[in-house]
This record gives sequence, structure tokens and C-alpha cells, in this order.
Amino acid sequence: MFNTHIPQKGSLLLSEPFMLDTNFERSVILLCDHDDQNGTMGLVLNNKSSLLLSDVIQEVENPNFPLYVGGPVNMEALFFIHNIPEKIEGGLPLFDDIYFGGDFEQALFLLNDSIIDTTNIKFFIGYAGWNVGQLNEEILQNNWAVHNKFPTALLLLQDGEDLWKQALINLGPKYAHVANFPKTPDLN
Repeated sequence: MFNTHIPQKGSLLLSEPFMLDTNFERSVILLCDHDDQNGTMGLVLNNKSSLLLSDVIQEVENPNFPLYVGGPVNMEALFFIHNIPEKIEGGLPLFDDIYFGGDFEQALFLLNDSIIDTTNIKFFIGYAGWNVGQLNEEILQNNWAVHNKFPTALLLLQDGEDLWKQALINLGPKYAHVANFPKTPDLN
């Protein structure tokens, strides 16, 4: 069995190495909400788009912020995670040092004045979503490994493939070898 942990708000989902769905190929997803009444919402942390935040938000003056595809649902919506709750109010705590959302106007001011950078905040368009019970079914089918104890610094890494590999290695020896699997089994 690929997974041994129970998903919860703040968990990471790591896709199995040969997932065919291109939305989630070698993806690392941060679960921002997970419950039995509403289902699950998460952000794909390692799917960097070709866009910058300044391409979709005119008021952004700092061109150094990449935009990630958080998932295939509601691609018109903008989301962010950050590690600066003392500077951006209203974020929902996922961990002691990582917050989901908050006051976007404060975030905009801070990034335009170069007070924050990509080590503090990450922006996403869209999200990944599952109906009640759907994620649990996918986990039973070995589509996902659930990671509940990881260094939160992983969440703000910019390198997509490396993030997936580092998160798998961090799960322990049982999973570390999976990080080196080729993308297609025929290349093995």
C-alpha cells in the first residue's frame, strides 16, 4: 500500500509516480480544508504556470512573483499561502508558520514595496477539490501518499520536480526510492 496516513487539513498529498492525470502528475498538494461534510480543498504546490502574478493582477508592480496552478477547479480565483501572519492579517492557520489567504491588499502593498519575496508567499490560480469521500477512495486506490509531518519550508520551494522528490524522501526510506522512478515505466 502506497499510503499509511490519514489526510487532514495541513496534510500534503503526494501523487503516485505514474499518475496519468496531467493535472496531478508528480504533484504535491497542500490540503487547506478537509472534512466529512464539505469534502477537500487543496493547492498544487509545484505546478508553476508560465504566468507571473503581474500578468493577472494589474496593480502588481513587482515582476518577480510566479503564479502556480493550484488545480483545475475555479481557475479564475486567486489564492495564496504565506509565512508572515504578523504582516498579512486574516489568514487561516494551517501550521504555526504557514497561513492560507488573508488580506490581499496588505499582501499587494508588501510585495510592491519589496518587503516580502517568494520565500514568504506563494500565489495560485485555481484549486484542487474532492467531493466528500472521493479523496479517501483515491487514497485506497494508491493514487496518493499522505504526509502529515514535514518541514514547512517545503511548502514555499519554487522547484516543482524537486519539491515532489524532497517530500517523498522526507516520508522515509519506504518512499525514498520512489522519488527516483522515471516518469514513464518503459524508461526504467
